[in-house]
Amino acid sequence: MKIAHSLSAIALGLTLATQVNAAEFTFAKSIKPNDTTLVLFLDTDSQVANFNYLKPETQTHLNKVIEFSGFKAGYGKTLEVIAPNGSDHQRILLVGLGEQPKLDAAKMAKLGGNVHAKLQSAKQATVSLDFSELKDSAINAKYAAEFAHGANLRDHRFEQYKKEQDSHVVNYTVDVENLDQAVKTHKLLQHIEQGVFLARDLTSEVATEMTPADFAKAAKELKKLGVKITVLEPKQIKKLGMGALEAVGRGSEEGSRLVVAHYQGNKNTPIALVGKGITFDSGGYSLKTGASIARMKSDMAGAAAVLGTVKAMALAKADTNVVAVMGMAANMVSQFAVAPGDVVRTAEGLSVEIVNTDAEGRLVLSDAMWYARDKFKPSIMVDVATLTGSKIGAVGNDYAAVFSADDTLVEQLTVAGKQVNENLWRLPLGYEDALKSDIADLKNIGSHGPGATTAASFLQNFAGETRWVHIDIAGNALNSKAKDELAEGGTGYGVRLLSNWLLNNVN
Repeated sequence: MKIAHSLSAIALGLTLATQVNAAEFTFAKSIKPNDTTLVLFLDTDSQVANFNYLKPETQTHLNKVIEFSGFKAGYGKTLEVIAPNGSDHQRILLVGLGEQPKLDAAKMAKLGGNVHAKLQSAKQATVSLDFSELKDSAINAKYAAEFAHGANLRDHRFEQYKKEQDSHVVNYTVDVENLDQAVKTHKLLQHIEQGVFLARDLTSEVATEMTPADFAKAAKELKKLGVKITVLEPKQIKKLGMGALEAVGRGSEEGSRLVVAHYQGNKNTPIALVGKGITFDSGGYSLKTGASIARMKSDMAGAAAVLGTVKAMALAKADTNVVAVMGMAANMVSQFAVAPGDVVRTAEGLSVEIVNTDAEGRLVLSDAMWYARDKFKPSIMVDVATLTGSKIGAVGNDYAAVFSADDTLVEQLTVAGKQVNENLWRLPLGYEDALKSDIADLKNIGSHGPGATTAASFLQNFAGETRWVHIDIAGNALNSKAKDELAEGGTGYGVRLLSNWLLNNVN
């Protein structure tokens, strides 16, 4: 068998992760002989496996096993076959694609994650992937790259506190027709992966090592990519009148930060991404109880997601102007902490009665949204936050909730999310009367109505005339068990969604 010229992601300098990758991909125009494992993709229309480069005895053996087992090639189904003596490979893994018309990039990414997990756990060393069942060369290249993307996403793990780490590497050779297109697509997806990995690592890091100051330090690393970073400290925050953001961080020794990351890929009016960055949420004097408090290191996942998106856009040198504004604080209990019943004044000029100190995310977002509008005059503003437990009760952990009066933006973001397995479900705004206070302009928790909706309605007061969308990712930020293209731990939810939206809908 002739080995075609290949373009390796490593050779092109595309491996950008800080971790040691356990999945390495080389794209080629033919599979590599003598790899340990050969992966063949079949769809439900395939009655037999017909791969003319296989030795006749291998082809015959393979089809006998398919017939005997009744393998139907449904999406995600696999069948492992020990190759007969004399075969070029030791084993063959059949992977079902389902019905090809129903196949899409999102499904290929899931498939990549699950197949890689199977091969990684079996300690396979060298693997050839044959995508020839996908006849269209453009689709063949795109899906091959998406498969690699899913494998890389599943492979990334936060293990710095473990004594023993899994260092096994699976080396893949991917057979594609359109070599240049596969490499180009894979390169872009790798840039997005780097944004996801940043968001995951920031979210997974323990709270004592990921304070507002630590987050600001991590953001400053993006300066190397041409991103302008601005960090406002407590005195500057107070001087600007951001009393809500200042109040939330008052109980911690460091106080609050406002972190701004601006990637200006063109001179158009910027898009503002606003992230909630509560590096640890004790609940303040409205103290959290039970097991939930141990997961509150992830309450800054919104800020991590918007920072990761900016990194992805900068690496990709995207034709977009995007600024991430992140309100950072640790919501702690101390003699200086804000108390239930206190009133704070936001930079918007609205006063807020703090009925519950555990409804702090909307406070930091209110001042961050004001800053984004006041300083950057964005055409669109999207905020991302692990905001409410009631969102989980409404749509669970497989969907994030989206709120907006702008139907077009909701549709764009929903489609963008579906294409990358970060699904959105629209919930209504409303119940503004539930936020009325006897002593202030607003109170920070609704007296009635769905909690996710009243929280979103609170934020709407700080959107001004700007086109605005709120995305509640409570329950999406941490993954308790690896699945599809998601590893255990921080998910980086929102980076792929926002990156896809920015690249395909706005310039």
